Amino acid sequence: MRDPSIRRSVALFRAFLREQTDPDHCYGLLARDAVRQVERYVPLRDRVVVDVGGGSGHFTEEFRRRGAHSYLFEPDVRELGARGRVPAGAVVADGYLLPLADGAADVCFSSNVLEHVADPQTFLSEMVRVTRPGGLIYVSFTNWFSPWGGHETAPWHYVGARRARQRYRRRTGRPPKHTVGENLFPLHIGPTLRQVRGRDDVSVVCARSRYWPFLAEAVTRVPGLREVATWNLLLILRRSS
Repeated sequence: MRDPSIRRSVALFRAFLREQTDPDHCYGLLARDAVRQVERYVPLRDRVVVDVGGGSGHFTEEFRRRGAHSYLFEPDVRELGARGRVPAGAVVADGYLLPLADGAADVCFSSNVLEHVADPQTFLSEMVRVTRPGGLIYVSFTNWFSPWGGHETAPWHYVGARRARQRYRRRTGRPPKHTVGENLFPLHIGPTLRQVRGRDDVSVVCARSRYWPFLAEAVTRVPGLREVATWNLLLILRRSS
């Protein structure tokens, strides 16, 4: 995958700043961007795409617009109905135990979910299980030491999750959406890459910063630096036979 443009990175960053006030704009733009990334590796028309943890359905809808048979699996009923309606064909299901047969999907997709699960390796294993041999697995996550690692409390998570949470509440008058240890978990790039590369059921096609406009693969190869500079790790995996 060639490096994306600075213009694209700036547009995504601006959208993230409006995530809580204008989620449709933020996630609509992110969905179009992510589906274009998938389409560089596999034609989507008539392919079966499983969207794991896709919230209110922006990604599923974009896959369908590209001709895929896309199915949304989301455990949080509130997220499913966040836009005032439940996406067609959505299934309330946990990513740890998807109600799918082995190898059911041509593409298994998960955007910015891995940092929200307590056991990311089991979650990844389930994504691999439901992907057919030769199929594609797309997974991205915001690493903890990223400037955005604390999500809405960032960058104050660098001084501690508790302090960051207290500051957010003082500033906004409401608690943050995410609580470390409950629905947000510190996840790091180095250990994740080692675990994925140590698996014999997938091969790593690409490991890169999802949003960086240049040297997106190079930055993930530098220990220490990658934990801060990557911002968000994108893994493209191929299911082994």
